[in-house]
Amino acid sequence: MPQLIFINLPVADLSRSIAFYEAVGAIRNQACSDDTAACMVLSDVIHVMLLTHDKWRTFTDRQIPDAHASAQVLLCLSRDSREAVNAVVDQAGGAGGRIDPNPTQDYGFMYGRSYADPDGHIWEAMWMDPAAVPNL
Repeated sequence: MPQLIFINLPVADLSRSIAFYEAVGAIRNQACSDDTAACMVLSDVIHVMLLTHDKWRTFTDRQIPDAHASAQVLLCLSRDSREAVNAVVDQAGGAGGRIDPNPTQDYGFMYGRSYADPDGHIWEAMWMDPAAVPNL
């Protein structure tokens, strides 16, 4: 079995966050979701667990940071093309996300943009020419 990743994110409004992640291509796994959490499937191995603040607090006693004002992580997912990078950023903007909270990166062989979800969590979308980096 391949190793799976579950990214846990605290969210202020679970319904709003579910709608946002569905708009950028995630599929909700109903079997792992309830009124306090939603499992959003991005790929066979990547899952985002959206947790209400109360649910989050059952996992840790650490303070929930304001992701609009600070960043603990930047999450980056690859895309198949430059056009696919632009498309997901546009989808995020149309779903209420903030487009390009970080500068666009264009190095010719690599292209990336970013968006923030409604809670301020930053996602980067990037494309890299496989011929430029053959060992990835």
